[in-house]
Amino acid sequence: MKKIALFAFNGEAMCFVHVLLNALDMHSKGFDIRVIIEGAACQLIPQFSDQSSILYNLVSKVKQNNLLDGACKACCIKMGTLNEARNQHLRIIENMNGHVSMANYINDGFDIITF
Repeated sequence: MKKIALFAFNGEAMCFVHVLLNALDMHSKGFDIRVIIEGAACQLIPQFSDQSSILYNLVSKVKQNNLLDGACKACCIKMGTLNEARNQHLRIIENMNGHVSMANYINDGFDIITF
C-alpha cells in the first residue's frame, strides 16, 4: 500500500481544499493517507467547525476517514489556534522542537507531499 503524508502549510482556504480533496481521492484508491496541518494552514482550524465555511464538509469527511493526523503545536500557537485545535480534539504534534518531524513519517514509510 502506498503511504502518503500530506503536509499543508499554505493558509489559503482554497489551497487547503485541494489537500482535502487529494486526501479523500487517494484514500478511496487504497492509499494510506495522513494530513498534517502546519505553518499558516493552522489559521484555518476555526473554519473546520464552522458550518458556513467551505472547509466544513470536506474536513468532516477527512476526519470521518481518520485521515487528519494532527496539527503543529508551535504553528498553532503562532496562529492563535491552539485552544481551538484542542477543542476540536485534533492531535497536537510537537515531536521536533515544538513542530512536526517529517523524518518520523519518512521512517514509517510515508512519502511526503507539501502544499
